[in-house]
Amino acid sequence: MRPSLVRRLLTPLAGRSTSLGDAIFSRLTLVFALSVLGILLTMIVLLNIDAMPAIRKFGVSFVGNSSWNPVTEQFGALPAIFGTLLSTAIALILAIPVSLGAAIFLAELAPGWIRGPASFLIEMLASIPSVIIGLWGLFVLVPFVRSPVEHWLGKLDFIPLFHGPPFGVGFLAAGIILAIMIVPFITAMSRDVIRAVPDSQREAMLALGATRWEVISSAVLPYCRSGLIGAVILGMGRALGETMAVTMVIGNGYGVTASLFAPGNTIASKIANEFNEASGKVFIGSLVELALILFAISLIINVLARLLVWRITRGVRESRE
Repeated sequence: MRPSLVRRLLTPLAGRSTSLGDAIFSRLTLVFALSVLGILLTMIVLLNIDAMPAIRKFGVSFVGNSSWNPVTEQFGALPAIFGTLLSTAIALILAIPVSLGAAIFLAELAPGWIRGPASFLIEMLASIPSVIIGLWGLFVLVPFVRSPVEHWLGKLDFIPLFHGPPFGVGFLAAGIILAIMIVPFITAMSRDVIRAVPDSQREAMLALGATRWEVISSAVLPYCRSGLIGAVILGMGRALGETMAVTMVIGNGYGVTASLFAPGNTIASKIANEFNEASGKVFIGSLVELALILFAISLIINVLARLLVWRITRGVRESRE
């Protein structure tokens, strides 16, 4: 039998085999994708079931209540929500300039002998367990925050943010420790996003006589703006859910205050502190409802960030056209 005839006879079998393999692969990936959604929905349903005693007793008032008294079974989430948002805001204010500056330097300005070791050290910092960073924060950062930072800021006590005795532990220390933890994440992702910008963007600006700063500010950063926002959002997600390091340095007070020096709590640290001692359906349900609130906050922030990225990306695409 001639080789050409053999090829013609075997081609339909090969086509059927390829089509079958593609069909199996597509079905498997669909199952994997649906399983992720199924796990997420299962978690939401189970959390709602466990939180139902607290939801039935307190309703919407749970979000606006500031009390937490296991003896009388009066619980509220407002101080924990406030502490979560405040510590995350402090972390982002401190971390974003440092992270973006480091990413721009590593991607655009650093010589090769610095770029490699510095990138490795940043990625290694991201892999340090949070409990180790928490211990370092408790024994090194907190004394430094107490003196000289809070002593110096205390001279501005006419500003409510800097009013009160310098404890060292509190919202300020928690924000700083969170900033240290999210800097490597934002820096590493932002560096990769900046390096992904095509060289043609840089070369076009250089050909027009632009300086290095003009190339970065006018060609590189606008091109990768959506990726940079995504890196910041991932860092913010890490800050919202961080538990151990924050628990060690935030002071674990429960109240709403304008002072950054005051001890406080986040949703994650409150759950970590109270869950082992929780007894009774209402107490446990209140902690689970805190978890649901944290889940909702993370979901809302990510949805808003996704809409922002989509809007910026659409604007950049329209400007190019």
